[in-house]
Amino acid sequence: MAEDSAPAAQEEQVTAESEPARATVEAKPGRKKTRAVIILLAVIVVAGFYGLRLFVSSRTNIETDNAFIEARIVPVSAKVSGTVARVLVNDNQLVKQGDLLFEIDPRDYKLHIAQATAGVGIAENETGGEQLKVEGARAALQSAKARFDQAVVDQKRAEKLFRRDVLPKEQLDRLMTARRVSEAQLKEADEALKRAQFEAGLVVKSGGKAKILQRKAQLDEAQLQLSYTKVYAPRDGYITRKSVEAGVNIQAGQPLMALVPLQDAWITANYKERQITNLKPGQKVEFSVDAYPGKKFSGTLDSIMAGTGAAFSLLPPENATGNYVKVVQRVPVKITIDKNSDPEQLLRVGMSVIPVVLTGRTAGDVFRELNPFK
Repeated sequence: MAEDSAPAAQEEQVTAESEPARATVEAKPGRKKTRAVIILLAVIVVAGFYGLRLFVSSRTNIETDNAFIEARIVPVSAKVSGTVARVLVNDNQLVKQGDLLFEIDPRDYKLHIAQATAGVGIAENETGGEQLKVEGARAALQSAKARFDQAVVDQKRAEKLFRRDVLPKEQLDRLMTARRVSEAQLKEADEALKRAQFEAGLVVKSGGKAKILQRKAQLDEAQLQLSYTKVYAPRDGYITRKSVEAGVNIQAGQPLMALVPLQDAWITANYKERQITNLKPGQKVEFSVDAYPGKKFSGTLDSIMAGTGAAFSLLPPENATGNYVKVVQRVPVKITIDKNSDPEQLLRVGMSVIPVVLTGRTAGDVFRELNPFK
């Protein structure tokens, strides 16, 4: 009996010892499940927080990757034709306003100045000779007038003598003929004086200086043409598209190089039409450039284009003809670049930009827009 009771006691002891272990094993799955639920809830909360933050940020800070750097390209050409004597700039060189870019051989234009100078002297000499002609014509007019006055006096005296039967009729007729001849000579002398005055330019307002002024204008033009043989930079910028070398014969107006003023560059950002709702001129802009990762630049929203890019394309869409498919349009927005954010002028025309317009709106403004009961 004692031997039978001993195994029974051992079994009870083993059973008692195994029950806590079984409870611990049964509790572990429940604890893991609770921990997984907590982690899942934490992930949902964090994801919701960041998702909500991204949503609010997308409504307050408007971003696009469809944006590029642009700048004015100033074509450089000569106003006169000739052979290029020397070129003083190279490709991609920075030049200042007023720097000499290239020079055309000036010898031909110096000859034109010499010819124009001689023309001024000839005009002055011609004017002096014509003045002498006018004085001669005026003296001839005075002589003709004196002869006419004498003929009139002789005719009147002859008429008195004829009435007294002192002078014969034949002599009176000769004196009357002499008066008419002197009158005709007086008119001829008067016309000759007027013609000489016209030729000398004394009738017009400028007087006898008309021809001299014309020659001086030609001299000024020749000097201006000579000044055009030196071509200077119209403004600060970088030289591009240089296609001129010394010894090349060029024509007036021929494009020879281009000048790009990067200090006045701007950004053209093509925002979707739904993104421009809260865009206004004067808002601050932060942007990054693919060429300089990690570097931030700043700017200001300058203006919004008067239409979409498609509306001003070469072949604008005609939605009234054919089947209509709605396409989200993009509106170009001009963004000026703050000069202090790019002092080294690292930005180049055509670079891809990711601008972010800071509209200044708050999360409360965004949620108020979503309120269906407002």
